[in-house]
Amino acid sequence: MIRAAHRGQPARRRTAHDRWPAAMTPPAAMNASPRPDHIRSFVNRRVHFTPGQRAARERLLPRFGLRYAPSLLDAPACFGRQAPLVLEIGFGMGETTAAIALARPETDFLGVEVYPAGVGALLRRLDEQAIGNVRVIQHDAVEVLRDMIAPDSLAGVHVYFPDPWPKARHHKRRLIQPALVALVASRLKPGGYLHCATDWAHYAAQMLEVLSAEAALRNSAPGFAPRPPWRPLTKFEQRGLRLGHTVHDLVFMRRETEPPA
Repeated sequence: MIRAAHRGQPARRRTAHDRWPAAMTPPAAMNASPRPDHIRSFVNRRVHFTPGQRAARERLLPRFGLRYAPSLLDAPACFGRQAPLVLEIGFGMGETTAAIALARPETDFLGVEVYPAGVGALLRRLDEQAIGNVRVIQHDAVEVLRDMIAPDSLAGVHVYFPDPWPKARHHKRRLIQPALVALVASRLKPGGYLHCATDWAHYAAQMLEVLSAEAALRNSAPGFAPRPPWRPLTKFEQRGLRLGHTVHDLVFMRRETEPPA
């Protein structure tokens, strides 16, 4: 954004740093009003954005970034190959995303995050670790799922440690709600998986209830699942475990056949 010139001073010349990167959603789209039935699970809070994260974001978005658009994503064109596609909603600082992508080079990953600090942090990891099977969109993941992902196309969806919104009056903002789960299920291929993890017991119980109620999904475990080998322990999670926190994993599969009406 270019600020207006102070009265009596000439306007500052536009520079390359003022241009919104071509691979990213412009700010106007980020602030656009969602549909009436879509309650956002995030707020436009200020997050510390380090110079290194900012520089990585500006330098690497043209290489790893994709622009949000209300049209279906051509994943093979974006990744340069035909491969299973997994979408991650809210990747934070990208530590887990990068580790999983390195461990699963045969799979492509689309990470969606709203906060620029996290985008910059993940882009830097991708560059430093020479990870080529990740692309990044800075936008509302619900809108990306709804508008850019074709039905029956995803091999998996990851939702790790979403904001728990612990106050009861804020529970409506939690990401895992029936409408979102139905949308995710519709984008999964038959046999595809939805993997959620949280360290908030109340949210874990709600997740289990909501996911179990979606007819298109089946639980891979009798209740909560063991941590799958593809989800590494983050430093944050290891600290929580040392403090006695319990982490709950849920892995639900898209049914191969539709349940009877």
